[in-house]
Amino acid sequence: MQRLNSKLIEPSNMERERLFSEFPPVSAENWKEKIVEDLKGADYDKKMVWKTGEGFNVNPFYRKEDLPEGCSDAEPGKFPYTRGNSDDNSWLIRQSIDIPSAEEANAKARKMIEEGATSLVFRVRGKLVTPEYIPTLLDGIDAGKVELNFNVCVSKVRIFAAQLVEYYKQRGFDLAAVRGSIEYDPIGKELYAGKVIDDYIATVKEIIGILDELPRYRCLAVNSAGLCNAGAYMTQELACALAWGNEYMNAATEAGIPVGRAAKSIKFNMGISSNFFMEIAKFRAARTLWAKIVEQYAPECKCSGKMIVHAETSEFNLTLFDSYVNMLRTQTEAMSAAIAGVESITVTPFDSVYEAPTDFAMRIAKNQQLILKHESHLDKVVDPAGGSYYIESLTASIAAEAWKIFLAIEEAGGFHKAVKEGKIQKSVEESGNNRRTALAKRKEILLGTNQYPNFSETSEGKHPAAHSCGCGCQDNNAGSTTLAIRRLGEEFEQLRLRTEESGRRPKAFMLTIGNLAMRQARAQFSCNFLATAGYEVIDNLGFKSVEEGVAAALDAKADIVVICSSDDEYAEYAIPAFKAIGEKAIFIVAGAPACMDELQQAGIENFIHVRVNVLETLKGLNAKLGI
Repeated sequence: MQRLNSKLIEPSNMERERLFSEFPPVSAENWKEKIVEDLKGADYDKKMVWKTGEGFNVNPFYRKEDLPEGCSDAEPGKFPYTRGNSDDNSWLIRQSIDIPSAEEANAKARKMIEEGATSLVFRVRGKLVTPEYIPTLLDGIDAGKVELNFNVCVSKVRIFAAQLVEYYKQRGFDLAAVRGSIEYDPIGKELYAGKVIDDYIATVKEIIGILDELPRYRCLAVNSAGLCNAGAYMTQELACALAWGNEYMNAATEAGIPVGRAAKSIKFNMGISSNFFMEIAKFRAARTLWAKIVEQYAPECKCSGKMIVHAETSEFNLTLFDSYVNMLRTQTEAMSAAIAGVESITVTPFDSVYEAPTDFAMRIAKNQQLILKHESHLDKVVDPAGGSYYIESLTASIAAEAWKIFLAIEEAGGFHKAVKEGKIQKSVEESGNNRRTALAKRKEILLGTNQYPNFSETSEGKHPAAHSCGCGCQDNNAGSTTLAIRRLGEEFEQLRLRTEESGRRPKAFMLTIGNLAMRQARAQFSCNFLATAGYEVIDNLGFKSVEEGVAAALDAKADIVVICSSDDEYAEYAIPAFKAIGEKAIFIVAGAPACMDELQQAGIENFIHVRVNVLETLKGLNAKLGI
């Protein structure tokens, strides 16, 4: 078949000019005027401007003039690495193995590699660091083809590093080719586990020295993923990660380690939250800022400022109920990190909230990344978000806000000092609490938890799994301040579990009456509202009279009766229904009608609407129900 000549169908310059002349340029002011017109009197800032928790607002649209200065000049692989560390967007698929037995961990690792994992992290407990452990653990694993990472108890990290180097030598691996990390993170140990390690500079120098023979191994870990899991905002996590990394840069250079070697010893393990576009921007901003921090140390080569990032999908927004939805959350999170150009990604298994991940959950987690590579081809294009007015503006905004927080930490004495004083813990916990409050008021939505729950689901004996710092150490220092890591939806889950464990399932009956559209809308709202506590909800098509509705509710042995109608009709229907129900059930009005004062004077106490605190309201109902 003869190919078409592209020149024959390409428009000429004259045609192109004539084509675009039909579309006159539209200014930002014109766009805003049109939006304001369509809002029909509603406040533009309230309706259209997103007030984020990150310290800046997001506009409803962006244009070329919003692009930060110089962003169009950036190239992948060039300082300050905003667009990536290289012109290759491939990443490693990492999976975690937390099995004490070296033989069992080895079998698990080999299976994961066969199924597509290209990076592994082993959780190594201190008592397991023996000369026999590594040969057994890595038997049959080609360290030249798979990245191997080790989370080792801080007290044994030097011994383990020396044993690993010796093992690679004995097995004849190319020491310049093997890659991975031994995670030494004394500040993280204090932050997450309360184990205080003040004098770690000598250890830093020794570990870096031991690993000199493994140039592609990194040993200083910045584990800011825990901050993400505790509810930190993105700018907060990024600022802390930068300050944390800078603390280790200071320690290493003070110990006499050359700047370039020090920088290339640090690896960042960062979290990925569910805000898709902002997370892309966060990682782009992170590389930019870290490159500029390292530049201040005057390394011989600017390439020392490349930020090596391992990204982990968040545990903060995972849920016990409707747990398969966790796969949707982790998929979009992994996608944002892949587009942003990180070096490796861990997808948290969907069932990790309530059990040690099953083989099925681990396989799904790995396959989620394989889909991004082999079906979506995200590894084929470097920084596809580059040049987007929106993403570039987000990158600049996140960088600016994170830099303010970073400078505040540095000016107050640095990250380690802030951890010792509990300032980091306090600020992150405040952020987590703010987000939980937003969830309780439905200003933040967690699908299946505080909105659109699975009405018929039960826990089937599932309970939240305990959080672990990961290395197996149990010797936390008494009195130390550790970061409280709590998931976003825990309180809603506890509420629902208490309902279930009470041995009864309260019935919430929708007494729908009056205006068809309003009663249906309010019944749907009320069903979703009350089902989040695990109540059985009984919706209805509508009743011709209050008497008919009340009789049906009593026949159903309802524990709660919710009248659903229009604001105008509540004045007619609510009080008679309330009096007819009496003490036989809890009576609720769906909405906040103008006649609320009148209804309250008649004795009606319970109203549910978009402005109430859902969690506190449901706790109150549980208390009235004796749960």
